[in-house]
Amino acid sequence: MQQLTHIPEHIAIIMDGNGRWAKAKGLPRTAGHVQGVETVRKITEACVRRGVKYLTLYTFSTENWNRPVEEIKALMDLLFKNLEDEIFMKNNVRFCVIGDMTRLPVEIREKIQKMIDRTAANDKMTMVLAISYSARWELANAVKEIIREGVDPNDINEDTISQHLQTRAMPDPDLLIRTGGELRVSNYLLWQIAYSELYFCDTFWPDFDEAELDKAIADYQARERRYGKTSEQITVS
Repeated sequence: MQQLTHIPEHIAIIMDGNGRWAKAKGLPRTAGHVQGVETVRKITEACVRRGVKYLTLYTFSTENWNRPVEEIKALMDLLFKNLEDEIFMKNNVRFCVIGDMTRLPVEIREKIQKMIDRTAANDKMTMVLAISYSARWELANAVKEIIREGVDPNDINEDTISQHLQTRAMPDPDLLIRTGGELRVSNYLLWQIAYSELYFCDTFWPDFDEAELDKAIADYQARERRYGKTSEQITVS
């Protein structure tokens, strides 16, 4: 493992390229998703070893509900099966989910809740799956909650909105990685990535490994995060 310092506390990943990986190998799209799950296991363990505290994975977007029914079923079956994975307990990883759970099958929701409860005391790293998730849905939902609570409009600020997002219990991502060669954020954590460092690579998610992860972290470490300040102010502080 490459020696790395200044590890991002929170890494968010858009896991793109499963289908194209499978197509390039003459395999059905579902084969790409199966291999993608193996990559999730490897990258989760790699992040634990590197000291990452939060790993958020874009697993299934609200837009993905428009995919063929057969593919959605295969994805849900894969999710159902792998929620039994011992990776959480073996690596002391806490499991969380963000997204519109009401659209998921009942058996998946029950399995998710059991895994959340089972891993609640784990504290090495928190792994978050974004399932049936979109940032615009999340922001609209936050606005609805604020309205229901009767908050005075004059009292609404950035903190108010942040505290009504599904990610309110975790820090914003330091680093957003997207695999698969696309250069967009696809309705993912739009509020939370306001100051995140963005890293795009051509590698399809099933081929993304520890070496690729280290490249992304090394790229992050080479950047100067100023948050609107000058380089001189950052140096002084």
